[in-house]
Amino acid sequence: MPPKRNPLGLNALQLKTLTLLQELARSPDHAEPQPDGGIRVSGLPQPHGDHFHLGSAVVLARDATGLVNSAAWHALERKGLIKSEFPDAAVLTPAGVAYDTGLAGTILHRATH
Repeated sequence: MPPKRNPLGLNALQLKTLTLLQELARSPDHAEPQPDGGIRVSGLPQPHGDHFHLGSAVVLARDATGLVNSAAWHALERKGLIKSEFPDAAVLTPAGVAYDTGLAGTILHRATH
């Protein structure tokens, strides 16, 4: 039987927030590996107009509201995916790094040329 999609039952806001934190964890400008295998992300990007840049991707501001929503961070923390340092930083746990949100291709817009 294939693994269950979204086994922790994250809502749309939580999934988007985790997707963005995972992408930040891939960026040397934002990521700091932790001894326990987690990754601390800080220096969260601020939207300008209706979007912001995250590495080679563009993210619409409407898809990033969870980055400034303490309830979304607390939910991700309760589910063991992050350790919150809201609003400044989050430490993705190994489970948070590995969680497949299925949204990267949807909310991280990359140039096709």
